[in-house]
Amino acid sequence: MTREQFIASVSAEQESLRRFLCVLCGGDRFMADDIAQEALLKAYLSFTRFEGRSRFGTWLFRIACNCFYDRKKQGASLRGGTFADLPASEGFSDEESDAGFRYQKLYAAVDELPENEKVAVLLFYMEDKSVKEISDITGMPQVTVRSHLFRARKHLKKFLSDDSI
Repeated sequence: MTREQFIASVSAEQESLRRFLCVLCGGDRFMADDIAQEALLKAYLSFTRFEGRSRFGTWLFRIACNCFYDRKKQGASLRGGTFADLPASEGFSDEESDAGFRYQKLYAAVDELPENEKVAVLLFYMEDKSVKEISDITGMPQVTVRSHLFRARKHLKKFLSDDSI
């Protein structure tokens, strides 16, 4: 992979990666951007070793997941809340603020999921990753990914039907 190919590939995946990390970080855009920047730097420093055994996006998301888990191990916390605590317009442009409010209950429900379920749901539904790609990104067997997706759907259905959120 050449430097130009790397830049083009990152450009194609950058927005998706940031969106995934933002939801994974509970809406903390600053932490998500820090993790994305760290992942992109690590990818840049090792892009010559990218062998193409998986799609570039899968490889990049794997690096980002590892950066996220490393950050959690270091004890980094969110800046003080979850999606349920955010004003509806935070992080959204004026045009998107209505959509942000409309999906706030869904984001809060996703934020309540156990971490493995959250990762699987975000990658599958938000980023259109296949079960195989999620398995490659997370290192979980495909059957485990399917199990997390099944349980996450059950949990989301319960959270979203519950009026307490």
